[in-house]
Amino acid sequence: MGRPAARATAAAVGFALALVTGCSSSSSGDSLPTIDPATPAVAPEPAVPPAGTVQALGRAVDALAVDPGTSTVAALAGDGSRLLLLAAADPAAAPREVALPAAAVTVLPGADGEVLAPGPGVVARVDVRSGTVTEVPVDGEARSAAVLADGRLAVGTADGVTLLVDPASGATQTVPGLASVDALAAVGSELAALDRRQTSLTEVDVADGDLGLALRAGEGATQLATDPFGRVLVTDTRGGELHVYTLDPLVLRQRYPVPNAPYGVAYDSANDLVWVTSTGSNEVVGYDLSTGIPQERGRYATVRQPNSVVVDTAGAVLVIGSGTGDGLQRIPIGGV
Repeated sequence: MGRPAARATAAAVGFALALVTGCSSSSSGDSLPTIDPATPAVAPEPAVPPAGTVQALGRAVDALAVDPGTSTVAALAGDGSRLLLLAAADPAAAPREVALPAAAVTVLPGADGEVLAPGPGVVARVDVRSGTVTEVPVDGEARSAAVLADGRLAVGTADGVTLLVDPASGATQTVPGLASVDALAAVGSELAALDRRQTSLTEVDVADGDLGLALRAGEGATQLATDPFGRVLVTDTRGGELHVYTLDPLVLRQRYPVPNAPYGVAYDSANDLVWVTSTGSNEVVGYDLSTGIPQERGRYATVRQPNSVVVDTAGAVLVIGSGTGDGLQRIPIGGV
């Protein structure tokens, strides 16, 4: 186990040197060298029936989030204009529909009992019990959001700025310097930003309001998730890999080949597995990270275009959304 870890550390150092200009910089991201962001593969027609059950929604699912306290799944639909709130383990329950104040680009976990929907000029905080929407105005096109340990809201924008917002007072600290902030990982008191246009992961110093160490994240990083061990899990869709990082300091701990355009990623804390969707083959695969090299522990056929995945730990169910309108899939994973 020691030798792969050593290789990962050496790779991390090399990537850090490649991105040294992004370390501790607060300048504008306009002049940064960028690439076209990676996207999920266009999925073929499924070759085998999807596992578990599939609930027809009559629309494509753009993103998913789950509130663990209520086992409520929030599905972003209607080109970002609507949230569908569903019971994670009950495919017979009709969804509750919530209109959003702006077309959101994704939906994310928030504080207990809420999900976050960032969009142009606003982050919508949606109470999953009542469906009530609270608007947090932001300056810019919000692409990502996360709740920090001190209660502030971290918001990433399309032009590479991370905003640290006090929802009560509206006081905002601005941290520029990236090309785009497409996903945020809050781990304890640490924060990291995924930049798809630079395919990089960068630490954000929330105390000093500055950027920290940056690492290249493969050839085309797209999505991230966190786990209870403080790790940040990133899918490299273009490069066909799963990357595993830790923060403070930022280190690449593991990288592992995942074929067929890996995209959606979620952590299953009951089984200690990371689940990754392969959009090129309509599959979801569960990996055990405990040995230092990911080991496959489960593989299931999915609905077409499995762009999003979440885990309801309480109900032991894997929930997958079809980006082509083929429904919401639920797969029991107790005792995988």
